[in-house]
Amino acid sequence: MEDEETTLDIRDFFNVLKKRRKLIVLVVLICTLASAVLSFFVIQPTYEADTTIIIGKLAENGKSNTQYNDVMMYQNLIKTYAQIAGSNVVMEGASSKLNGAFSPEKLKKVVSITPQQGTQILQIKGQSKDPAEAVKMVNAVSSSFIAESKKVFPTGGNINIMDSPRFPDKPVKPKKLLNVAIAFFIGLLVSVGFSFMLEYMDNTIKTEDDIKKQIGIPVLGIIPKEQS
Repeated sequence: MEDEETTLDIRDFFNVLKKRRKLIVLVVLICTLASAVLSFFVIQPTYEADTTIIIGKLAENGKSNTQYNDVMMYQNLIKTYAQIAGSNVVMEGASSKLNGAFSPEKLKKVVSITPQQGTQILQIKGQSKDPAEAVKMVNAVSSSFIAESKKVFPTGGNINIMDSPRFPDKPVKPKKLLNVAIAFFIGLLVSVGFSFMLEYMDNTIKTEDDIKKQIGIPVLGIIPKEQS
């Protein structure tokens, strides 16, 4: 008996999908096309440039001092340097280097400072609609950071740029194909859910099976529809 009920439930599931197939297809198409239009033609691409800065200590002969205690000290201090890099004074200096093209507040929103855990490396990323501007922002922030960190933390180690920012040739946002795929699945889920909601709210009796389910009485006979 349980197998029969399960079979009927699965059959009802597919019947609902078949019954509402036009609605499902329409919603999926609208969501997918809307996402494609926005991703390919409306949303402006965003480019990202980044630079990595290494913080360490130089010995008197100019060579790197690789003592374990020094390495651990600078790994622990990397968060302090990250706070310095994201400070108002650094952003103000970077804004000045950019001739005021970006305010310090704007730079704080589009530039991210990330310490690489377990290393002496600090990564600075900048995003802009213009790839050249992204490179300029990162260069300005990194330059201001190096200058200001020597003022506020003169006993710290040497700060050197390890990787200079490269001109980004591909945008990082929007991820066009991913957006379209997400919109497709969202449209599918919404349309299927809406179809079952409509089916659940529909209390009209259309077949003998509906009489059995909703009224609970057996069907003794069916009056055929007269064909004209």
